[in-house]
Formats: sequence, structure tokens, C-alpha cells
Amino acid sequence: MTAILSTDRPRLLSEFSATILLAAPLVLGQLSAIGMNLIDTVLAGHLDAHTLGAVALGSNVWVLAIITIIGIMMALQPSIAQLRGAGRNDEIGAVFRQALWLAIPLGIGLGFAAAFLGPLLFGLIGVDADLIADATSFMRAIAWGAPALSVFFALRGLTEGMGMTRPTMYFSMLGLILLGPIGYVLMYGALGIPRLGAFGCGLATAIVLWVQCGAFALYVARRSRFRDLNLLAHFDKPDRRTLSELLNIGAPIAVTLLMEAGLFVAVALTIGKLGTDIIASHQIAINIASVVFMVPLGIAMATTVRVGYARGRNDGHGVRQAAAVGMMLTLAVQIVSATLLFTLPERIASMYTDDAAVITLAAQLLVLAAIFQLSDGVQAASNGALRGLKDTRLPMLISGFAYWGVGMPAGLWLAFRHGLGAAGMWMGLIAGLSVAAILLTSRFWSIAMKLPVRR
Repeated sequence: MTAILSTDRPRLLSEFSATILLAAPLVLGQLSAIGMNLIDTVLAGHLDAHTLGAVALGSNVWVLAIITIIGIMMALQPSIAQLRGAGRNDEIGAVFRQALWLAIPLGIGLGFAAAFLGPLLFGLIGVDADLIADATSFMRAIAWGAPALSVFFALRGLTEGMGMTRPTMYFSMLGLILLGPIGYVLMYGALGIPRLGAFGCGLATAIVLWVQCGAFALYVARRSRFRDLNLLAHFDKPDRRTLSELLNIGAPIAVTLLMEAGLFVAVALTIGKLGTDIIASHQIAINIASVVFMVPLGIAMATTVRVGYARGRNDGHGVRQAAAVGMMLTLAVQIVSATLLFTLPERIASMYTDDAAVITLAAQLLVLAAIFQLSDGVQAASNGALRGLKDTRLPMLISGFAYWGVGMPAGLWLAFRHGLGAAGMWMGLIAGLSVAAILLTSRFWSIAMKLPVRR
């Protein structure tokens, strides 16, 4: 990688500039999106510990639906970027129309699953009975937003694949702005509306998701840049070949993301047996870690587009350079985030709650989060580069081994065999993410170094 970064400096500087211009709006968009979860957590935490626990449990199951939608729709970014790189813009509209055939039924199906199957999980794993009713109410309210979320990510895939990342920022920030006041009114009760607690939290999020989707669709319909693509110029029946290609790319991404998110969810649900204060502290720590992760995730998404664009024009050197730049930027921001989490854990945790016991427990977990910043960033960057190549199947298997073959067993062993509790589960996260980072990075460079230089 050093050799790649040390040659062709004008082109290298151009790649840094292009990646940063793409990544900056994506980072802000991702921070705004995760900020919605932060708002839910803060509003619930200041209402009472019970509501925070219910929203925490519901959110940790709802995230499975979100990740499935995101993963499958992420097939659009590399597909459209490669078409654009190859100069085949006339094919983009047809691909987008087929993506809608995936997005709409996917959103409806996952909405039903979240509303009716998710709550069954609480009883099966033995979650505190006092929390089940409110966690279920939260799930059944927020599930109404699943179809809107699915179409929203299809629109994101289109615009980001075209190299337009500002719309993601605009409409994610719109959701962030709206959720605070709507959530407050519905959760705490105001303007003649009774206090709805956890149910109000889920309902507010569902309303905001529909507003975001509608605004994004209107934006795409009115922008002149999209008119030449003939996105909805005519009706297309489902095309088996295109749908198959999108699923072949997107399904492994979804499974990969689910295995990573599922690891975090399993940790949360396992910790759920240890008491309300520990649940609350874990929720705060994982929320902060998720906020921090949005920066390398945004860079990884930009790397996917840049690698995909270079691959579309059959430029092997461009692929390698785009990936190297993405990885270097990721390492730089992760060093900063690790430093902040390691030096200011109590101060950061105190932004979420006034409970001294919860702050102390959360701070201990944030120190562990600081340790896995580098490995988490590197695995995200490597996955982003691999997606730009449409290489998603083996990375799925690698992730499964790292997260569930290493991370979860190590966490359970440390947490319960050695009595480390929540800290032991977080040490398992460190192990799983580290193994994923090493193997995924090796996978990318084993492919990239074989790609020819464009003549």
C-alpha cells in the first residue's frame, strides 16, 4: 500500500480530494441517521430508566430489520458506480426500477416481522418481564416505517452510485431535525396528546421515516440530472436476471451486516439478563460507539463508489489507489476517536444520564470501545473496497467466522466463565473485529494486486 501511495502524486491528491468530497456528506448523513437513535435514547433516558430499557431492547431487535434493508439496497452503489464508470448511463434507470421491486416488498415483509416476530424473541430469551410490554409497543409502532426506510435506501443507492452524496446528507439531517420535537410530543405528552412513552418513541420514528422518504423521492423527481436516466419513464415487470444480480451482491452484504449487527444484538440481549443498570450502561456505550463508527462507515461507502467507478473503467491502479486512500483516511479518523473515548469516557457517558452508577459502568465499556476503534475501522474500509468490486460472498463467510466463530464464544467465555460480565462481552467484540480486519484486508489486496493497469 505504501508503494501505491508514493507514486503518481497528482492523481493521488485527486483521489484524496474526490474521496473526501464524497465521504464528507456521507459521514454527516450517517451521523444524522444514527443521531435519530441517539435522540430516542436521550429522550427515553431522561423519561425514566424503565423506558430507556424498553427502547434499548426494542431498538436492538429493530436494527436487524434496518440492517437487512441497508445490506440488500447496498447492491445499488457498486452496480450504478460501475455502470457510470463504463459510460453505460442509459442502463441505470432499468436497474433502479428493478431495485424498487426489491425494496417495497422487502420493507413490508420486514415491517410485519418486526411487529409480530420480534416481540416473541423477548420471551424466548428470558428478558425481564417488566420490560417486554413496552418494548413490544415500541416495535409495533416503529414497524410502520419499514417500507419507507426501504425505498429511502433505494434512493440513496441511486444517488450515491451516481457520485451524488449530498442528498443523503440533506434528508438524513431532515430526519434528525424532525425527530426531536415529534418524539418529545409523543413520548412526554404535549399539545393535547397523552404521554405515550416507548410507543410514542417508535411512532415518532416511523412518521419521520415516511417524511424522509417522500422528500427524497420528490428531490429525485425534480432534479434535472436524473431526468436523462428515465427512472420511471415506463413500467417494468420484474426481471429475473437483474433481480438475481442485485440479490447476489446485496444478500451477502445483508448477511455480513446482520452477522456483525447480530453480534452486537446478541451481546445486548445477553447483557439484558444482568440487570437494568447494566442494560442502560451498555445501551449508552454502544450508542456512542455506533455514533463514532459512522465516520469510517461514511468513508467506506465513498470508497465503494470510488473503487466501483475505477473497476467499471477497468483501471486496476485506480482500484488500488482508491482503496489505499480510503484505508488511510479511516486509520486517521479512528486514531482520533480512540483517543477521545479513552481519555473522556465519564464526560461522554454523562451526556446521556445523570445516574452515577450507570455513568461509571458505561465509562468502563467506552475504554474497551476505544481499543477496537482501529480494527473496526479497518474492517469497514476493507469491506467497502470489496463491495466496490462486487466481491461480497467470501467476505460474508469471513465475517461469519470472525464475529460468531471468534467474537461471540470469546465474549461468553470471558463474561460468564471468568465473571467479567459486560466487560467480558465487549472483549469478545474486540477479538471478533480484529480477526475480521486482518482477513478482509488480506482478501482485498489479494484481488486488487492482480487487476491490470489501464492502458
